[in-house]
Amino acid sequence: MLTVDYTLIIQIADFLILLAILNLILYKPIRKILSQRAERMTGFEKMIEEFLANFDRSSKDLQENMVNARREGFADKEEMKKQGFDEEKELVQGAMTTTGDKISEAKKRIEGDILSARQSLESEMSGFTKELAEKILGRSL
Repeated sequence: MLTVDYTLIIQIADFLILLAILNLILYKPIRKILSQRAERMTGFEKMIEEFLANFDRSSKDLQENMVNARREGFADKEEMKKQGFDEEKELVQGAMTTTGDKISEAKKRIEGDILSARQSLESEMSGFTKELAEKILGRSL
């Protein structure tokens, strides 16, 4: 059976020495590597969180910029429409004025032509009436 003598103390000492050597050679480096890995993982997680936060912020900024750009584009479109309508009104009004002037000039010309035709017809009419009277009467007047 088990006897307690000096070999038990040697085995305990061997065990403690082996434990100390394994701790120095194997356990400490493994624990150091595991702690470094844990630190790197937390660093990566923080970087991921920062990237996600930046992405969310950038996404919101992009959406806001798009909304503002659409708003500005719509305002510019409405302003251009208004300018187009104003220019159209000016052009139509100018065309109406020009057309009115041309119509009044044409009326004056036509009235002058009518007046001159009337005068020429009146002057010729006396000659026609004389000829007609001579033909009806059969003699010269």
